Amino acid sequence: MPRLRQVGRAEVTDKLILFFYDRLFGEGRDPVAEPGTEAGSPGTWWTTFALDPAIFKHCVQGFQLYRGAKLDPVLRELGQTRAGWARGSQFVYSQHCKQLRALGVPEEKVRAVAHWEVSDKFDELERAVLAYTDALVLGGGRVHDEVFAVLKKHLPDEQILELTYITCLYDMHATMSKALRTEFDDRDDPIVEVAAPEDFGTRDLAEPFLESGRSRPHGQTGQESA
Repeated sequence: MPRLRQVGRAEVTDKLILFFYDRLFGEGRDPVAEPGTEAGSPGTWWTTFALDPAIFKHCVQGFQLYRGAKLDPVLRELGQTRAGWARGSQFVYSQHCKQLRALGVPEEKVRAVAHWEVSDKFDELERAVLAYTDALVLGGGRVHDEVFAVLKKHLPDEQILELTYITCLYDMHATMSKALRTEFDDRDDPIVEVAAPEDFGTRDLAEPFLESGRSRPHGQTGQESA
């Protein structure tokens, strides 16, 4: 379950939230009692963000940025999909793989976003977009001049700004989805201790190496001749 309380339909008074509840889950349906969207996601992003109508509205307005965007939507989705992969958000990655397919991107190219560095499926600009995404998400904005030069070669400044903003926006959504465990990011952390056998006790793991070192006089390697 998400880490924050979800907002049932009966609690909602905000018209914008009710609009999206009807649009995504079906008119009159309570998405907490009956979760699930047509796209196959649980819908818990919406029911969690409904906790604060101002934040909900701000997020939805961010999604509407697409309407006036000049950037090629395929480039936009490459950035968003890679941001989901790089940030480790199964939700953002999954949803934007679907968006790439909706734009007519071949399946082999969609799958190659995860390993673009060694793929021959992308042209020069697409590779620059993917490298730029990694620099934004994994490099914290540290972008090499050579990467930026390829973006400048193909795109006007206004579109580079759009790419930067949208990619960082979805890096934020990926991070929040993982932190709040919404949608497909409602998963236990895979990094847990693998226990030693029961009879191992609390022994020092380095003990065999230390004992090996103590068995020889200082300075000897065990290879000296008699």
